[in-house]
Amino acid sequence: MDDFLKGQEGREIWRIFRVISEFVDGIEKLSGIGKAVAVFGSARSESTDKYYKLAVELSKKLALKGYSIITGGGNGIMEAANIGAMAGEAQSIGLNIELPFELDSNDYQTVSVDFRYFFVRKVMFLKYSSAIVLVPGGFGTLDEFFETMTLIQTERTDPVPVYALGKDYWGGLFEWLKETVYKNHYIDEKDLSLFTVTDDIDEIVNGIHDVIKFQK
Repeated sequence: MDDFLKGQEGREIWRIFRVISEFVDGIEKLSGIGKAVAVFGSARSESTDKYYKLAVELSKKLALKGYSIITGGGNGIMEAANIGAMAGEAQSIGLNIELPFELDSNDYQTVSVDFRYFFVRKVMFLKYSSAIVLVPGGFGTLDEFFETMTLIQTERTDPVPVYALGKDYWGGLFEWLKETVYKNHYIDEKDLSLFTVTDDIDEIVNGIHDVIKFQK
């Protein structure tokens, strides 16, 4: 038995146990957070960056409306959103991921959940978020965006408000989706309305609140 558990098949079994334990831990820690908004964005943004400052302001306004804030728990935009959540006296949640090349999670979390597996973490984001806000970021942010779009488009998750903050950053992606992907018939016209690109954080806050304030 010991030889089996130390072999390749045994390692796969232990990996399954780890995955299950991450789901259990996430559900236990997040089940009581109430309505929450996920804020995605780069870990590389500095505190002097305009989008860092906007993420703080946006998250504080959402917090003052009574919404918990969920981030990836890292630095940059994630830290900014967690700071805003705490400034608005709301739950500030970090879904932290183990990576060999990034610093520790930020210090502005009232609820912390640690993950090794990205896919488990993304399930937790979408399971417990009533709305999504995208702030400029790299591959990780794009991954989270397209995963969300795919699950909404295929009706594997309920539709939620999705806002992309920053026309100068996200406008090119929207144009590519409209002028290339849509015109080549790879998505439907209605898919282009699954998210909104804006520079106005009040539009985001009010748009989210108008949709989810009556949700149970």
